[in-house]
Amino acid sequence: MLYRRLYPIEFNHCDPAGIVFYPRYFEMTNHVCENFFREAVGVSYGEMMRQQSGVPTVRLETDFRAPSRLGDVLEVTLEVLRLGATSVTFEIVGACGGQVRLVVTITLVWVAEADGAIAPQPWPEAIKAKLHSYLRAA
Repeated sequence: MLYRRLYPIEFNHCDPAGIVFYPRYFEMTNHVCENFFREAVGVSYGEMMRQQSGVPTVRLETDFRAPSRLGDVLEVTLEVLRLGATSVTFEIVGACGGQVRLVVTITLVWVAEADGAIAPQPWPEAIKAKLHSYLRAA
């Protein structure tokens, strides 16, 4: 299953040439992950923080395929590539008009407070089940 979200390219995303300034894509990626956890998984980043847990990024690989411009609306999809005991790897694809603009592979790790320290922990079963439903079919 794919998680989908529309992302309009605004003036604040663009450099003087009118194309998305590449660091803004990383903000968009975080935005998509945050909304995925809230909307699809059922736990917001705010809830995680209040519970002394979270999903920090530990790996990020990006393929910039074509520029996006002011006024474009990217259709962004997120799919789980790999679900480990404490981590998840997503593939996030941004496309406009059928043209892929960006492919991001991102790995997040579930961390939670244990023995007075924040450290990787096994996924809570409810979260793991939701993530599994977005796992790419083999």
